[in-house]
Amino acid sequence: MAIPEEVRRYWLPILFAAAGFLFQLLVLPKSFPPSHYDALGVERYAPVERVVEAYERLSKEWLAETNHQSTVDIIKIRYAYELLTNPILKRDYDLFGLDQHMDVLERVKEQYQKEHFLKIDLPLLKDSSVHSVDHAFNVLTYESFLSAIAENYPLLILVYSKGSPRCAQFIEYWKQIDTRLDGLANTAMIELGDVQLAGHFAEKRFSKQPFFRNGIPALVAYPANCRSPSCYMRYPGELSVDSVVDWVASSIVGLPRILYYSKETLGPQFIGKTGPHKVKVIFFSSTGERALPFLRQAAQEYSSYASFAFVLWREEESQIWWNSLGVESAPAIVFLKGPGAKPVVYHGTFSKSEFTEIMKEHKHQELPQLRSDTSLELGCDARGHSRARKEDTMIWYCVIVAGRPGVELSNKRQILRKAQDQLISSVDASTTGSANDLVDVSSAATALKDDRLTFVWLDGELQKKICAFYLATDFNGACGPRGFGDDNDKPEVFIVRFQRNATYEALKAEKKNNLIETLQGQDAADASQLVARYNGPDEIQEYFRLFWAFWQIKRWISKIITDGDIREIPYFTSKVPDLLPEETRKEWLSGTKSIRSAGKSLKERVQNSGFNFREYLTDPRVGPTLLLCACISWGTIWFKHSQSTKNSSQAEAPKDKAAKRRRPKLSTSLFGQPESVADPEPKDARQWEMEDSDSD
Repeated sequence: MAIPEEVRRYWLPILFAAAGFLFQLLVLPKSFPPSHYDALGVERYAPVERVVEAYERLSKEWLAETNHQSTVDIIKIRYAYELLTNPILKRDYDLFGLDQHMDVLERVKEQYQKEHFLKIDLPLLKDSSVHSVDHAFNVLTYESFLSAIAENYPLLILVYSKGSPRCAQFIEYWKQIDTRLDGLANTAMIELGDVQLAGHFAEKRFSKQPFFRNGIPALVAYPANCRSPSCYMRYPGELSVDSVVDWVASSIVGLPRILYYSKETLGPQFIGKTGPHKVKVIFFSSTGERALPFLRQAAQEYSSYASFAFVLWREEESQIWWNSLGVESAPAIVFLKGPGAKPVVYHGTFSKSEFTEIMKEHKHQELPQLRSDTSLELGCDARGHSRARKEDTMIWYCVIVAGRPGVELSNKRQILRKAQDQLISSVDASTTGSANDLVDVSSAATALKDDRLTFVWLDGELQKKICAFYLATDFNGACGPRGFGDDNDKPEVFIVRFQRNATYEALKAEKKNNLIETLQGQDAADASQLVARYNGPDEIQEYFRLFWAFWQIKRWISKIITDGDIREIPYFTSKVPDLLPEETRKEWLSGTKSIRSAGKSLKERVQNSGFNFREYLTDPRVGPTLLLCACISWGTIWFKHSQSTKNSSQAEAPKDKAAKRRRPKLSTSLFGQPESVADPEPKDARQWEMEDSDSD
């Protein structure tokens, strides 16, 4: 069956009109179900007195013999009466459309739908008084709210109602959330009775009525960089302790996540891919829960020193972890502090303060790396002081092994670390008086004890300039990038002697008010530096594997320190190349620096697009808009069609007239054409004779 031409022409207005009528007749009525006021037959927002009067009138009709109302209708009326006579429940329903006892209504309807209404156990909302929130703390008023968001600290706010059973159940979770966020974010609460504040955090429908999309309790948060009341974020997830804490730590504070690894991925994806200068911190968990906020804070604070990972403890893998890392059970923390270093294991759980002390102790490798972030702390910087941080410490030393990262450098790092460990043992032995013949290493042991001696390693490939400066060489061997097929990796051991000049520092302090002198002295070194290279045999690693070889390098260090402390060496400084950053610093807070007003960001609009579509189904303007579109599109199509018909008729009219009228032909004899091809002479033509012609 062919579709009529008129239908094909006007399909769009027909579609709009049909959609408009269907929306008005079917969709819109379902989006506005009868309210509890309608069940009682009173006007919207009627006072409690009118509600009581309407209920008493209806209850008298139930007992009449002519009563035809079903039990379900009576239950609805009774439920509406109990809800609208409770001041808190009526307030929540009138202001925000909240009705969190619908489960009670549905349960009672299902239980008594086939019973007589006199058998209904009243009251229906017998638990409403039990489910009140009596343990609220840090409840904000409007004045305290403005001062709370003015603080330079993240703030998490719980919007709750005293008459909500969900809020009563969530309050225990809220206490756990507050405990976990201690030191990370402040927490506060706002009750729906504070209409000004609660309405500020509610969303608005098309009718401008405030509502909470996911009901209450509702959570909103202010990042530390927000100072405007509208600069907040709404929590979109489930109301669990772990989810809420993770959202605050990740989206509001901007802390890094600590990932889980398996026994197959821990080595290649974590240990193998993290920087060689970092301590590897591995947490073994028996529950698989996310890292606590204070652990994630530590991951951010010590990101330049350590990398963090989680492993889920399984009993079937316990033997593997015991053999490789010395872990007996979970929970446990393991510190891997460099190649060849024995893992440091702590079993049990730790508080924030305890873990902070452990991290301070183990943030460096057994042989720390000389880096731009650690040079001052390690005392290996000409612009700083020794690790002792004492003003009377004039001379200190830094033993450095420099080379390109690889097997050779790892071997020499282990050798230097073992030499450092033996010196530490010598210090302990000298204090107990159980050491024999410590004369040869006494200078090095004493300097190490006084924090005037530091052992470090240097990445000669990245820090090629300062490596070449100390070794007075070009970019080869220990310094510079590794070329294609270049196996000439020769790590070098050397010691740098630093000496402060008190006279120079005093002179510099006197000139601190001179701007030119200050600018010129910014890059100048504060301490004199002398470098002594270790000139051992080429097979130094073979010697270092023997006990006497360690003794030899310790004697060499001790001799350098003895000579450096006694000899008068001229004081001079030189420009030392700067250490390059090992890695770019991560901006953990990049996600929270672009916070806009809630609901205004593109991300939130995309996330809420589905909910907004359902909101359009409750907008009474949609139906008339569709009908208006139908009228406009019908008129546009009709006008265009009539215009095209008129233009075509005007174009055909001259063509018909031209067909009826014969166009005359011009004679071609005037243009020199032969007579035979000229136009024929008409039948009624005759020659007209002139009076003065020659024929006379």
